[in-house]
Amino acid sequence: MKHLFSLALSGAVALGLGASAGHAQTAWDMPTPYGDSVFHTRNIMQFADDVASATDGGLTITVHSAGSLYAHPEIRDAVRRGLAPIGEILISQLANEDAIFGVDSVPFLAASYDDAARLWSASRDQIAAKLADQGLTLLYAVPWPGQSLYLTKEIDSVKDMQGVSFRAYNTATERLAQLMGAVPTTVEAGDIPTAFSTSRIAAMITSPSTGVSSQAWDFVSHYIDTQAWLPKNVVFVNTRAFDALPEDQQQALIDAAAEAERRGWEMSKAETESQIAALKENGMQVSKPSETLARELREIGAIMTEEWQAQAGEAGAAILSAYSAR
Repeated sequence: MKHLFSLALSGAVALGLGASAGHAQTAWDMPTPYGDSVFHTRNIMQFADDVASATDGGLTITVHSAGSLYAHPEIRDAVRRGLAPIGEILISQLANEDAIFGVDSVPFLAASYDDAARLWSASRDQIAAKLADQGLTLLYAVPWPGQSLYLTKEIDSVKDMQGVSFRAYNTATERLAQLMGAVPTTVEAGDIPTAFSTSRIAAMITSPSTGVSSQAWDFVSHYIDTQAWLPKNVVFVNTRAFDALPEDQQQALIDAAAEAERRGWEMSKAETESQIAALKENGMQVSKPSETLARELREIGAIMTEEWQAQAGEAGAAILSAYSAR
């Protein structure tokens, strides 16, 4: 019975009111996975304000953050089924269904904000088409800060990772550890401090945001700014709910989404700078990878890109070709 009343209400409002009442007020509930302090959520709240302002209150979006309406794994299906009209997820969460959804999480394929933007431009249409097949309309995407190495010592080469216990949290990080010669060990984000303090792991790759939130300086001393990949959150809307809106409200939603994407990328860059600064302030040694390490990591990235393309097939090859041409 959990969510039953709210599901019925939000579904009815999302899919019926816009169509039946023309320009009458339409109220949408929006589930998101992250807390109010996370920049993605703050960006979404501004997006909701922009939509309400542009439509003179004709379309209002109530943001339900931190999984309070639906848990992260439930959000896509809730929107697809019309139980919520709009939502946000980490797009690579769907990579097990289709490798295309995981293109932004291939290590060292796009290892900077500029490259991540080029990759998004090359892959956006295909991702939008695959979401459309599920009855979803893509609105915008914003990346997290890049994933970088946290270590108990300075390293100059992948050889220095031989036999090191390395945190893995999905198949990609497990494969990355293997290719570096490290020993993958599954550890969830909330267990990072304990895993280090008990010597279950001695290294990890994650964002500066996670490093700060887990107070990485308590158990590691070095941060190597690899920006191995910049995973993205996407915001999408139930297509039937979108089509039920008057044309001016549809355009207002599209315009607000375009601005949210532009603003969100800038917020992500600012998050990267501020969180790396916090790591430095707390005593961590922050550096770029050595020439040798950078080259070796690119070689590992080429292997993982080839493996990803084998899974993604012709669609993946088309994305990589478009990415290389940009």
